[in-house]
Amino acid sequence: MPKLIHVIGAGLAGLAAAVQLQRRGAQVVLHEAAPQVGGRCRSYYDPKLGATIDSGNHMVLSGNYATLNYARAIGAADELVGPAQPEYPFVDLATRAHWTVRMSPGRLPWWIFDPNARVPNTGPSDYLALVPLLFAKPGRSVAQSMRCNGPLWDRLLRPLFLAMLNVEPREASAELTAAMVRETLAAGGLACRPLVAKNGLGSAFVDPALRLLQHGGAAIRLGSRLTDIVFADTGAGPGRVSALNFADESIAIEANQAVVLAVPPDIAQTLVPGLRSPNRFAAALNVHFAVEPPFGMAPITGLLNATADWLFAFEGRMSVTVNAAERLLDTPHEALAKTIWAEVAQAANLPAEPMPAWQVVVEKRATFAALPDQETLRPGTRTRWNNLMLAGDWTATGLPATIEGAIRSGQKAADMLLNQPMERR
Repeated sequence: MPKLIHVIGAGLAGLAAAVQLQRRGAQVVLHEAAPQVGGRCRSYYDPKLGATIDSGNHMVLSGNYATLNYARAIGAADELVGPAQPEYPFVDLATRAHWTVRMSPGRLPWWIFDPNARVPNTGPSDYLALVPLLFAKPGRSVAQSMRCNGPLWDRLLRPLFLAMLNVEPREASAELTAAMVRETLAAGGLACRPLVAKNGLGSAFVDPALRLLQHGGAAIRLGSRLTDIVFADTGAGPGRVSALNFADESIAIEANQAVVLAVPPDIAQTLVPGLRSPNRFAAALNVHFAVEPPFGMAPITGLLNATADWLFAFEGRMSVTVNAAERLLDTPHEALAKTIWAEVAQAANLPAEPMPAWQVVVEKRATFAALPDQETLRPGTRTRWNNLMLAGDWTATGLPATIEGAIRSGQKAADMLLNQPMERR
């Protein structure tokens, strides 16, 4: 088992790897090129709003077992909150209709037989449309695998799939979509309760992990940019990483030392020879408003026939997420904020004027595009060098680019390193 492991990249995948490694007795050195950790899942203070906001709004489901286990491991389980039951309120801004989908807490989907719990204008037989998706062949899209129209699709499945996949669901990989359905909708209501980070992503996933790592003796090196990996041919069997070159130092990787590379795919390709990775990406856009949500408003509300897809209610702040947001990247931010505030005000029954202080946050490469052809480009965790593992939501996790996928990838990289025989020279 490697005794010292360098984790390159302190996004969620890198943090999850570092925590798992330390819990299993390895010494960890965590390197991050940026001046802060968290990657695309972090919190920061925004002076325009006078509040701490997240780099992006994220919804976690109670069936995301790796995420919940990670939160418990770092002592942050109480940071994830949501409704007591698996409920999803929706607002259709075109018709002004409001409804809530209330799933049964048990594994059996009794809710689809209750007109007051299921999607309006659907019947129990409509839900059988999901069955072909669960048997979809690799390389096929959702539209090639199931019926993608009707009230069930428009009012529940498309909004949920869009949040999970960050691409137009009809075009998305059926294989990835089915994986999410198996672990959530098909697993029963207890796996479908929506959760959010009540005090921000930093408090839920990043800061407690850093404290745990530092308390356990891990070295945290910020502003540590890896420029080159030196590979050695052992002459027999797989090669190994022999050195890591950073902007300001070179570190020899001795026997029984190893590396987890948890960086974005474009950076990984510059460091690892012959690495294939996804090359198409999807944007996400978030707009934050400095306004107190109405009393009793649900933490998450789905929006139909709107620019925004999901509305999040936090203490002192309301935020929206626009998934697959490429079409809006060139829209002036003020015009975008005005349009979306009008939607938020309508959905939350708030005055449209004056518009509160706002902030637009754009992530042009938020996720890899969860399309069938991109799924085939995702590399596995193990590389042809026996002391180098890959981690990241863009690796072959079997899930779309989600918090759950990122955490699983980091934990898998850690476990694969620690479970292999000790290296000998």
